[in-house]
Amino acid sequence: MTREAIDEFRRFQRDKEVNSQLYSKLTVRGKVQVKSSDIQVGDLIIVEKNQRIPSDMVFLRTSDKAGSCFIRTDQLDGETDWKLKVAVSCTQRLPALGDLFSISAYVYAQKPQMDIHSFEGTFTREDSDPPVHESLSIENTLWASTVVASGTVIGVVIYTGKETRSVMNTSNPKNKVGLLDLELNRLTKALFLALVALSVVMVTLQGFVGPWYRNLFRFLLLFSYIIPISLRVNLDMGKAVYGWMMMKDENIPGTVVRTSTIPEELGRLVYLLTDKTGTLTQNEMVFKRLHLGTVSYGADTMDEIQSHVRDSYSQMQSQAGGNNTGSTPPRKAQSSAPKVRKSVSSRIHEAVKAIVLCHNVTPVYESRAGVTGETEFAEADQDFSDENRTYQASSPDEVALVQWTESVGLTLVSRDLTSMQLKTPSGQVLSFCILQLFPFTSESKRMGIIVRDESTAEITFYMKGADVAMSPIVQYNDWLEEECGNMAREGLRTLVVAKKALTEEQYQDFESRYTQAKLSMHDRSLKVAAVVESLEREMELLCLTGVEDQLQADVRPTLEMLRNAGIKIWMLTGDKLETATCIAKSSHLVSRTQDIHIFRQVTNRGEAHLELNAFRRKHDCALVISGDSLEVCLKYYEHEFVELACQCPAVVCCRCSPTQKAHIVTLLQQHTGRRTCAIGDGGNDVSMIQAADCGIGIEGKEGKQASLAADFSIRQFRHIGRLLMVHGRNSYKRSAALGQFVMHRGLIISTMQAVFSSVFYFASVPLYQGFLMVGYATIYTMFPVFSLVLDQDVKPEMAMLYPELYKDLTKGRSLSFKTFLIWVLISIYQGGILMYGALVLFESEFVHVVAISFTALILTELLMVALTVRTWHWLMVVAEFLSLGCYVSSLAFLNEYFGIGRVSFGAFLDVAFITTVAFLWKVSAITVVSCLPLYVLKYLRRKLSPPSYCKLAS
Repeated sequence: MTREAIDEFRRFQRDKEVNSQLYSKLTVRGKVQVKSSDIQVGDLIIVEKNQRIPSDMVFLRTSDKAGSCFIRTDQLDGETDWKLKVAVSCTQRLPALGDLFSISAYVYAQKPQMDIHSFEGTFTREDSDPPVHESLSIENTLWASTVVASGTVIGVVIYTGKETRSVMNTSNPKNKVGLLDLELNRLTKALFLALVALSVVMVTLQGFVGPWYRNLFRFLLLFSYIIPISLRVNLDMGKAVYGWMMMKDENIPGTVVRTSTIPEELGRLVYLLTDKTGTLTQNEMVFKRLHLGTVSYGADTMDEIQSHVRDSYSQMQSQAGGNNTGSTPPRKAQSSAPKVRKSVSSRIHEAVKAIVLCHNVTPVYESRAGVTGETEFAEADQDFSDENRTYQASSPDEVALVQWTESVGLTLVSRDLTSMQLKTPSGQVLSFCILQLFPFTSESKRMGIIVRDESTAEITFYMKGADVAMSPIVQYNDWLEEECGNMAREGLRTLVVAKKALTEEQYQDFESRYTQAKLSMHDRSLKVAAVVESLEREMELLCLTGVEDQLQADVRPTLEMLRNAGIKIWMLTGDKLETATCIAKSSHLVSRTQDIHIFRQVTNRGEAHLELNAFRRKHDCALVISGDSLEVCLKYYEHEFVELACQCPAVVCCRCSPTQKAHIVTLLQQHTGRRTCAIGDGGNDVSMIQAADCGIGIEGKEGKQASLAADFSIRQFRHIGRLLMVHGRNSYKRSAALGQFVMHRGLIISTMQAVFSSVFYFASVPLYQGFLMVGYATIYTMFPVFSLVLDQDVKPEMAMLYPELYKDLTKGRSLSFKTFLIWVLISIYQGGILMYGALVLFESEFVHVVAISFTALILTELLMVALTVRTWHWLMVVAEFLSLGCYVSSLAFLNEYFGIGRVSFGAFLDVAFITTVAFLWKVSAITVVSCLPLYVLKYLRRKLSPPSYCKLAS
């Protein structure tokens, strides 16, 4: 209780810290500082760069001229790419900040809901004539828990507290109880029934004479040692020890145990649900490969590209002859004689130029003191200095491409809505005018841009996209498909880059049709797509790029180990389907030989039915499914879908919302009844971590939210292997042994009491005085029994080398009704032998029965601990001798407890008797009879049917 209270208090302190962060609120009188807990709906809040947004807002104004800003949403959807948000144009156009109070306007917002990817609302300004209505969509919103990445923004608060999107997507944490605790509870209930039954039998054998119900209660009290009261204390101390061992293990530094009540769960897991971005991958994109069809450049040959780019630009300058007409002469030659094969140098130059122009990246300069916003884009060179330039884009892939072109000499130095400037290796600045931009969508899977070179007035249409979308568009070639396959197998994300030169007439014709399509009221998107497609024909294929999302250290061997341990791994990610599939292959989540079944997009019951049937016919193949299709399947065919998915070796769910992740976890728990573990590193994984039986958080780039909400927090994904194989195994095995031994300790003394009462005509008289009973449960046996938490059946190296050993644990055989019954039989046998032996051997000196039987009992317990131990630890030996020493020394001055009290009419035990040879050999004889058969049986069992770990150890 105290331990949980301390945990709660720490959480309370963390919450308080977050709630008391200060923000600037705009009022009629100017700016005021408010605590984030005091922000209300309708407040105008100013959020600076790199500050977290405190509540859900509609974006009204920004310091940026373009009226847009970037935000980082890693705590909301787990993706670290930046999202572009656009301010409401009506308020962005106002001349000054204070004018927000001079207009009369209102915002209408839909009721709070969970979907983080959609929003509907309107902004209405009433005091203008006619009133201005603007529709608000997701791009005008700033959700709470996201971080402003550029500029200063002002927004009006629409949802606070429990109504914000981020809070609606987190579930309430439940108190987690381990499976082992539930199993021990069941056994304790069985023991309670046994206690009642035993007492009733005793009273019945007495023949219900006299006040029998009083005798019944006396028996209940005498046999109450059957109920293991000290079990909870021992187990809780044990759990604290396991937690301490995990935190002190130098092989997994930085591990923190936040919920110390469930370490045994780590040894029973069957399903592991993992996030992708930041958990399996580092979320750092690196440009790896450029393929031109005949030549391929890897990481080690990038310097060749650099020299080619340098040469082609110096050539152009010399041909331009000092005047700034740029590259006219070589272009003329090319266009007049297209049959000539271009040199490698010019092809590389074309490819690099296409990559540096075709994207949606904005270079941002940290404005230094004294440089105002106006001069940020001045053409002066010193503003384009490399060290304070950072790139912003909505996709980390694009940033990787632009950073790569910078490394080979062609640098993107500035960009706004209509133009782009590049810097050549010699420092000359080239300007390009952006005529049209066709952004990337998940349907088209490609993006395009039309630019005009200001020096030559040439118009070029560049395009890049996924190979499936681009292969029908580019001119016929024989290498694209094969190379894309090769790169995908290496785990690279591929993009195909192509271009098409346009004449002025072609472009004017296109522009008029495009503008017309954009104005049409019906089927606008279809018409626009049709016009763009008229350009996308017979494009010249320039190159194929490969970008790698680097995996975390040792992800492959760790996943391999977990798979061998019989753990089924599901990857739940908010990322795109292609990327998720690519990472699943490169991390070996799906092994080389397995097929992947990509579940088609389904929207209604019929489609779901057909697609499930198609999937049912496949054997041993991994499943890839998107969040929306999953939702449809679960709506109509929940049971069938989960049953099929559980048979798959691996499952990948992409485009998952945080609540969907938690929903999948609860589904698995309900349908399979197995233990689940969730591992993630961002705020979007919190609900999944809290829903799972055992949640593991990784301290990553995406902040500490997941690691604070988790039961166990680790630094790297690879540490999970040791955490489960070694610590999970040990915690479960040790707790099982400890629990059963504590039960055995209570049962054996109750058996002796029962035999004693039976011999004395069912008298409800205690065999041992209270002090001996207390001593028995504490000082005489506590240390050796508790030292079982140091026991291990397999060396850690073995457990890591043979993860297959973990499979046995999930069957739960270390603690079951079978093992429990074996312990009950042992207890009855030993209790009976000890008592009968004492009575048979001591007929003459009957008063000495207590001393004899109690000494034999203590020795038996110590020997039984020795029998249970699988690997000796020096502390165990110390504990055994310490307990024996305590007992022997207490014999000297506790002698009045060793008579049978009132029955023996004050016969006290003398020290002289204990030191006689007769006492010693009789005690030894009884102890040998009670323990030797068990040692023999254990030896035979080890020889005839050894457990799997013994075979390895030998």
